[in-house]
Amino acid sequence: MNLLDTIDQPSDLKKLSVKQLPQLCQNIRDFFIERILKNGGHFSANLGVVELTVALHYVYEFTTDKLIWDVGHQAYIHKLLTGRKSEFDTFRKLGGLSGFPKIDESPFDHFGTGHSSTSISAVMGMAEAALLNNKKSKHIAVIGDGSLTGGMAFEALNNLGVSKANVLVIVNDNQMGIDPNLGAINTHLAEIDGIKPNLFENLGLQYDGPQDGHDVVGLVDYFENLKENSGPQILHIKTIKGKGYEPAEKAQTDWHSVSYVKIDPLKPETLEVKPRKFQEVFGHTLLELAEKDERVVGITPAMPSGSSMKIMMDAMPNRVFDVGIAEQHAVTFAAGLALEGKRPFCNIYSSFAQRAYDQIIHDVALQNIPVIFCLDRAGLVGADGPTHHGAFDLAFLNAIPNLTILSPMDEHELRNMMYWAVDYIDGPVVIRYPRGRGSKLDYKNEIQPLEIGSSRTLTSGGKLAILSIGQIGKEVQLTIANDQLEDAVTHIDSRFMKPIDLQKVGELFRSFDKIITIEESCLLGGFGQQIKALAQDSGYQGTITSLGLPDVFVEHGEISELRAKYGLDAEGIGKVISTLL
Repeated sequence: MNLLDTIDQPSDLKKLSVKQLPQLCQNIRDFFIERILKNGGHFSANLGVVELTVALHYVYEFTTDKLIWDVGHQAYIHKLLTGRKSEFDTFRKLGGLSGFPKIDESPFDHFGTGHSSTSISAVMGMAEAALLNNKKSKHIAVIGDGSLTGGMAFEALNNLGVSKANVLVIVNDNQMGIDPNLGAINTHLAEIDGIKPNLFENLGLQYDGPQDGHDVVGLVDYFENLKENSGPQILHIKTIKGKGYEPAEKAQTDWHSVSYVKIDPLKPETLEVKPRKFQEVFGHTLLELAEKDERVVGITPAMPSGSSMKIMMDAMPNRVFDVGIAEQHAVTFAAGLALEGKRPFCNIYSSFAQRAYDQIIHDVALQNIPVIFCLDRAGLVGADGPTHHGAFDLAFLNAIPNLTILSPMDEHELRNMMYWAVDYIDGPVVIRYPRGRGSKLDYKNEIQPLEIGSSRTLTSGGKLAILSIGQIGKEVQLTIANDQLEDAVTHIDSRFMKPIDLQKVGELFRSFDKIITIEESCLLGGFGQQIKALAQDSGYQGTITSLGLPDVFVEHGEISELRAKYGLDAEGIGKVISTLL
C-alpha cells in the first residue's frame, strides 16, 4: 500500500502510527523523485528533509503553531503534505505552485521566503507576538543549506539569546548550500559533538544535537518531548543533501536544481552547438583578465558555480573569495581590496544585491572606490519567480552618485564592458547582465574599446526611434528583422544607464516625434523614466512610450511566457511599433 495515497492534509498524516512513518517517507521520496525528474525543480535539498518534514507535521499543529523554511527551496515536501499534492506537477510553472513558500498560496505557508537567513527573525517576531497575546503556540524555523553564513541569522540569534519566546531553531546541517559551505561556522558545526559547550550555548540558547535527521521515529520522539519546553531552543540535525537518490548524493551541487531537459532519459543527446550562457562568458572572461592582470580578484557570496566564478576559482584559488551568503560583507570586503590596489570583480545576483544596498552606497559609492560589480541574473529569471527576478536594480542603483551602470545586449558587449571596467579607476562600476544563453556561437570577440556613456546605433532610418537597454534589445532586433523594419525604425542600444549618452538622446529628441524606450526592468524609476525626465527638461514635444515591467511583483514562469505577458517579446514590441508607425 502506498501510504502517500491516503494523505492530502496534515490531519491525514496524524492518523498513521509512528511505525508507518518510515514507509511513508519512502513513498514520498519515490513520488518526489519521479515528479521532479519529470517536471524540474529544486531537488536535492528536498530529499534531505523528507523525514524532518514528516516528523514536524506529525507532531505539531500548524494551524496554530508556526513553521518557517529559510530560503524555502526545501519546502516541496511541506507543500506535498499540506493540500497541494494534486498540483505537484505545476511547480514553478506560470499559474502553478511557487518553488518557495508563499503566504497567499496556503494557510500553512506562514512566511514567504526565497532569500536566505530571514527565518529566525520572522519566527521570533511571531513568537514575541504570541507571548504578548498570551498564546502558547510553538514557533519553528528550519535553517540550513548555507543560510547560517548570513549575518542576519546571527543578528537574530543574538537577540533570541535574551528572549523568552517559544522558538525552536532547527539547524539542518548538510554541509552544503548550492555549493559546499565554507567558513568558520561550517567548521564549528562539523566539530560539535554534543558534549562541549558550543556557539549556541554560549549565546544563551538551549542546544540539543547533533541528531540523525533521517531517523523519522527518533525525530517524532524528540519533538513530542520538546513540546512542553519553553523558551528559545536549538536542534542540530545532520542530513544528507540528495538522500535516497544516488546521483544527487554523489554530485550535490549539480543536483541542487534540475530541469526536465537535463534528466529526460528519453531525450537523445544532441551535438547541436549552442551559444554559451552569459554566466560562462563572464567566468571565462574573468579568468582571461586575471591571467593578464595580477590585480584582478573575484568575490562571490556562495555562488561560485551559478555565477561561473568557479572557472577562475579552479585555476586561481588564492584569487577568488567565496565569502558565504553574505552580500553585505562581500561588498565592503571588495572595497577594502580595491583600496589596496586590487581590481575586485564582485559578482552578486541582481535580486541579492538588494541585501547590500547600504554597503553599495556607504562603503563604496560615497567614497568613490573602484569596485566592479557584476550583477548576474538581471531582468526576468523565470521559474524562481518574484524573489529572484532582477527587476529593480536599474531603479535602485541609478539614484546613487558616482556609480557607472552598464547593461550589455549580448555576450560580446559583456566582454567589452569587463575589459573596459578593469582600466576604469575613477569610481565604482556596475555591469548587469541576464540569466541564460547569449546569441553568439563564438563568444570570444575581438575586444572593442568603450567610451564612457556611449551608445551604439543598430539600425537607422524612419520616423520612429527605439532606445533599449540590455538583452531585451535582442527582442527589438528580432521584431525589426521579422517585420522588415530596418529602414523604418532607428534602434539605439543605450549600453550605459549612467551616464546616459546625452548627445545621442538629444539627437533623437531633435529628429523624432515618436520614441519608444524598452527595458526588462521596473518602469518606476527606470530607464524609460530617465529618458522622459530628460525630454521634459529639454522641452521635447513628441511622445515617448515606455515598455518594461509594471508596478507588480512579477510571478514565476518561463522567461518567454513572462515577456509575452508583459509585452516584452518580439510580438508585443511589434504591436506597439505598428500602432506608432
